[in-house]
Amino acid sequence: QVQLVESGGGLVQPGKSLRLSCVASGFTLDHYAIGWFRQAPGQERVGVSCFGNTDNVPYYADSVKGRFTVSRDNAKNTVFLQMNDLKPEDTAVYYCAALSTSAAAGSMCRIVPLLADGMAHWGKGTLVTVSL
Repeated sequence: QVQLVESGGGLVQPGKSLRLSCVASGFTLDHYAIGWFRQAPGQERVGVSCFGNTDNVPYYADSVKGRFTVSRDNAKNTVFLQMNDLKPEDTAVYYCAALSTSAAAGSMCRIVPLLADGMAHWGKGTLVTVSL
């Protein structure tokens, strides 16, 4: 019954903003590493922004740093991704994922996409399309 559910995606124009949410159930997020990942058409899934469970400083991919902000509400078992100044290259399916194994924020974003199925909990994804 462990589940992650993303929401908030949609179609937006370049320069606009979206806020994504990921709600966890069946476990509590405060002891998990958790992050946002995205997969553009024809591309590999990559880390965007992650919290580790050994540090409290989030990691941001260079492509989104200064535009995206990750936050969490442990009481609501929810993690957010505020996406500002969206660009066409941000178009992708956005996923959240959680890992119980100890991991720093940067390691979470780098390694989780490489793990075999079942090693991390993944949501179903929400589509973000940035286009005129």
